[in-house]
Amino acid sequence: MSVSIRRARRQDIDTLLSIESAAFTGDRLSRRSFHRHVESETASLLVAEAGGQIAGYALLFHRRGGRSARLYSIAVSEPFKARGIGRALLEATEAQARALGRSLLTLEVREDNGRAAELYRKAGYAGAEKIANYYEDGAPALRLRKSLESKS
Repeated sequence: MSVSIRRARRQDIDTLLSIESAAFTGDRLSRRSFHRHVESETASLLVAEAGGQIAGYALLFHRRGGRSARLYSIAVSEPFKARGIGRALLEATEAQARALGRSLLTLEVREDNGRAAELYRKAGYAGAEKIANYYEDGAPALRLRKSLESKS
């Protein structure tokens, strides 16, 4: 399946909200948040398209002047799961962070989300600092990081 990644547009927001609602039971991004991130200079909201449809999104935060970026969220629409969309979005956020001159990418993942944690570990993320009561429902998170500097 061919996947293309692009910046999100305002007209994508209804679809992004639908994906968000299906993917997460709490800690969801709101319509207002999506609107803000589409135009933000300190966030990159990327969408994956496959088969002519939006298959998922990734949200990357990057403060001005910082050396690191933070992957805030990745979500994939149910019909597109297990097709490499999450991996493609992760690779695109890493490329975006590098293009912005960032040398480190950090993220938090629910400790009980084995599928996502495995994706990140396979991509070279490590560090597994546990953060208690991180999510709205009290679930803990693991904080992972990856150096984006080339290893020559």
